[in-house]
Amino acid sequence: MTIDLDPQGNETRALFSIAGTLAAKRVLEIGCGDGRLTWRYAHLPARVVGIDPDPVKIERARHTTPAHFARKVEFYATGLEQFQSIVGTPLNGFDLAILAWSL
Repeated sequence: MTIDLDPQGNETRALFSIAGTLAAKRVLEIGCGDGRLTWRYAHLPARVVGIDPDPVKIERARHTTPAHFARKVEFYATGLEQFQSIVGTPLNGFDLAILAWSL
């Protein structure tokens, strides 16, 4: 079975309608996987931190990070439980958390 990557933009349209503007916000993406959704909104926030417990997916996300996002997007192979000890940023250091396809 092939996963459709939302060519009509319905997923990002729904995200933006719920989250409002992401401009200048600090976003935590929980369950970011390989960055599939991250690259579709990363141009807007001031900072994006993506976490996922799967180190293979995180490595793929790091290797596919576009150069123009290198200073504002970070990926960590961790779950939410260990987040603060690994990343060093408290959860209240973010304006918004995104959980898409992470349940």
